Amino acid sequence: MRHARLSDSRLPDLTRLLPPWPGECVTVDGAEVFLRRTPASSDGAEPALYVHGLGGASTNWTDLAGLLAERFDAAAVDLPGFGHSPGPPDGDYSIAARVRLVSRLIEAREAGSVHLLGNSLGGLVCLIVAATRPDLIRTLTLISPAMPAFRPPGRSDPLIPLLLLPGFARLAERRLTRLTPEARAREVIELCFADPSRIPEQRLAEAAEEVRRRSELPWAMDAFTGSLRGLVRCYFSRGPASPWRLARSVQAPTLVMWGDQDRLVHVSLAARTAAAIPDARLLVLPNVGHTAQLEDPRTTARAVLALVEDAAATPGPRRDRT
Repeated sequence: MRHARLSDSRLPDLTRLLPPWPGECVTVDGAEVFLRRTPASSDGAEPALYVHGLGGASTNWTDLAGLLAERFDAAAVDLPGFGHSPGPPDGDYSIAARVRLVSRLIEAREAGSVHLLGNSLGGLVCLIVAATRPDLIRTLTLISPAMPAFRPPGRSDPLIPLLLLPGFARLAERRLTRLTPEARAREVIELCFADPSRIPEQRLAEAAEEVRRRSELPWAMDAFTGSLRGLVRCYFSRGPASPWRLARSVQAPTLVMWGDQDRLVHVSLAARTAAAIPDARLLVLPNVGHTAQLEDPRTTARAVLALVEDAAATPGPRRDRT
């Protein structure tokens, strides 16, 4: 593990907030999936894929994708059940199902391999993709990946078993329906940001509109609770399927980023995660929460660019696949 550096390369001067990038539905193994595409703004841009976290959407990457458009020809996926993607036909919200989907999306691009970036649950999914399909990955960026804490089951959060109960979803749904979309959006931002005042009003309005739209979807609550249960079950995987064991198998140059004020995945896991990955560098951002790409997109972009530059300067079978 080494300390990550920040690139000195020029970033686009985004004087105005970008609207969400346009997208389209694609079919992957019988499932309908929505992809937002950020077209490259320069020749020679390389393929990239962004994967959001639990309760998030492809719009979580709007600003970062714009900042990296000179380097990446990118797509951001709405995982099944989130954003504009309907729930999976088979109702499978497991981490393994997410890993299969992301792997198939990369294969479908026919680019050979991509730069893969994930946040939270999406970060865990990306780590497992990188560990199990190294041929698909050029570089790996993990932003507060949802890695399991080092705690024996007897000391685990007593609320965790509740997540596995059938009635939990209905209880959570009743509580949430008592809140306005604006209040629900603010709750999420307060949980994910170290300083909620940093979010522009336009982004807050977009988040509230997304909450309002999702509240009318029949699969929305099942997607959230099913994904949460899938995450918890993955945490209890043992042996070769353990996320920590899989981290040792990641071959790609990797950036691990964390906010020191992360309320969802504690920053104490940052160094442990980076140390578990053979070719990792670590960046902990001060006064940043769980979603660095939203709260500090420019620093995040500089760290990602440095990773890509360093990987390009170290030629080898992992670095230059086409």
